[in-house]
Parts: sequence; structure tokens; C-alpha cells
Amino acid sequence: MTRVVSGLERLVGQGGGVLRGKRVGLIANPTAVDAELRHAADLLAALPGVELAALFGPEHGVRGDAQDMIGVAADHDARTGLPVHSLYGHDAASLTPTPAMLDGLDVVVYDVQDVGSRYYTFVWTMVLAMRACARAGVAFIVLDRPNPIGGDLVEGGAIAAGYDSFVGLCSVPNRHGLTAGEIARWRAAEEHLDLDLDVVELEGWSRGMAFADTGLPWVMPSPNMPTCDTALVYPGMCLVEGTELSEGRGTTRPFELVGAPHLDGWALADALAADGLPGVRFRPVVFTPMFQKHARVACGGVQLHVTDPRGFRPYLTGVAVLRAAHAQDPARFAWRTRAYEFVDRIPAIDLLCGSAAVRDGIDAGAALADLAATWADEEAAFRAARAATLQYR
Repeated sequence: MTRVVSGLERLVGQGGGVLRGKRVGLIANPTAVDAELRHAADLLAALPGVELAALFGPEHGVRGDAQDMIGVAADHDARTGLPVHSLYGHDAASLTPTPAMLDGLDVVVYDVQDVGSRYYTFVWTMVLAMRACARAGVAFIVLDRPNPIGGDLVEGGAIAAGYDSFVGLCSVPNRHGLTAGEIARWRAAEEHLDLDLDVVELEGWSRGMAFADTGLPWVMPSPNMPTCDTALVYPGMCLVEGTELSEGRGTTRPFELVGAPHLDGWALADALAADGLPGVRFRPVVFTPMFQKHARVACGGVQLHVTDPRGFRPYLTGVAVLRAAHAQDPARFAWRTRAYEFVDRIPAIDLLCGSAAVRDGIDAGAALADLAATWADEEAAFRAARAATLQYR
């Protein structure tokens, strides 16, 4: 099997090329490694004529140890001694690099493994950094990596006006099928950014390729994204964050488990089986999260077992799970009302779905087919519109 070559490996293999003679800032986390698991910070610092001057940490931090929605402070990296600028602090302003952070840099390099879901914040960190670099006159380079859940399938709707947030800074479906490099080029063109942008593309990657076929190592992009199996269900099961159900944080199978103390897992599994969802089966379980929602309390629920990754529709499945959990006990089912990703005026579920349509439909007892109809046209429109954005076949 021919292995996919990442943007990082291609850049290093070229001796750094465009980085020679430059002061460089690196946006990275633990996923920024080559096939030998050597980190981008070490590799770039070792390139002749390249001065790696600063690190920038997205959500979860440069070393990936912070939990979701936990602010990370500026620091110095213990490994390299470099200053670390946090791009995920305690307010929305902290998400964008400041002019002071960019002062003295010639170029910012972005190397972070995405998971292919709109809610995953790393690509929005990239877009905000691109905008800041355009204003500051600093060049921007994306070292591309595969979309680990494939680049051909698209699922979900658009973001309605006023529903943009850090889990959807720009309107793309919940499963968008793009790489970070494709998103960067799309946003630069759409926003007419005056930015010196370069994407170091992948070699050997095709849109239908599973991550296991790339030959690249899987490194956890965040504490609750342990495997590619997690990434595959995430475009739908992240919706559970918009409720007071547990999405399995504090277990070894986050996002594959869902439940709550009041739920009957056997009844939930039967209801979901009746929906006839493609490529997945549901096993009734009892699990006890060790932290976050329902910590140390036994929860009834289900585990998702994906039987056909190509046929599986994660977003439809996630909506079905919320619908079935709501229908089992509407009085005890609750939508999250606390602030979510620095937004407190819009319910979290609406930010995740891109509008109030799914929440309103579930509250009204809508059929699953009627819920799916609320995003069908937007999904089809994006499939057609994204053709000009695609860099890989």
C-alpha cells in the first residue's frame, strides 16, 4: 500500500523551502507529526535557515491536554522553550491572534489534524488566524492533512443568519467532506482576503479513502477524540452536547455512548432500530461517566456500533438519537441552556444544527423524515457548490 504523504512531510522533504530566512509561528497540537511521530515544532526548528519563534495553541492547547471549552493561558512550551500563545482563552476575543502575537513574524504555519465535522473548532481557529494575518501582512501556510472520515460524503444543512459561532464560523454542512487546505482556499476566495496563502497539499490522498488506508498514524486531536471510530460518529453525536444527556465524556467511548440516569436503554435501542437507520446498530447499555454530565451516576442508554461506514449517516443518526430520547420521556429530556462556546443567547443545539428547525421539530414530535427534510435542499446545494473548492479527486 502506498502511504499518503502529509503536508508537513512534503515541506520538510523539500528542506523547508518557502520558510528559509523567515521567522515562523506555528499553530499546532499533538497531531502535528510525521509518519515517524516526530512533531512539527521539532522538525521545523531543525530546518536550516528557519527560525521557529512562537507556538500557537488551538482549543485543548498545544499539547492537547485541556478538556473542551476550558480556557488555556499563554505559557512557554516545556519541550522547546518557545512562547505559546493561546488561541482559546476565556472569551471570544481570545480566539483570534492579536497584532502583538504576530509582531515580528514573517509567516504563520498551520498544522492540525481536523476530523471532518463543522463543530470541531480547529479549522475556525485557522480561518480567524488567516484573517488576522491578512490584516498584519503576515503570510500563511497550511500543511494539509486528510479528512479522516472521507472527502466524498456530505451531510447536514447550512447555518442560518445569526446562528454562526465557533462551532460554525462559516456555513458548511455538519459533515463537509473538505480538508483544512480546501477550507483555507475557499475562505480566502470567499472573503477576498489580501493574504499570501500557500497550501502544501497531500500526496496520494483521494476523497473516498478511509483514514486507515492512508498509512498515517492517528494521534488524538483532543482528549475525547480517541479513535477514528469516534470521528466517524461525531458529525451526529456531537449534537448531544446541546442537551443534558451524557455524550459519554468521562468514559472510554465518548460520542459512541449516549444516555442519562432516567433513560431505559432497551427501549431506546428498540426505538432507534425501528427508524431503520443505515449502517448502524444500537446496543442497550448502562454506563457511568467519571466526569462532566451525570458524573459518577449510572446512565441508561445505547452504544452505536457502525456496521457499514460508507452507508452510515452520522448526522441523521444523531438527530434520530435526540428524537428517540426526547420521545421516551419529554418531561425529563432537557436542552442545554447554559452558555456554549462563548454564546449564551442562542441554545447550544441551535448553534450545532445551524438553526432552530431540528429543536422545534423534535419538541413538536415530528417524524424523522420530516426532520431530515429541513436540511435536504441545503445539503444538495452545498454538494454542487463545493465542486469548485475541491483540490483532490
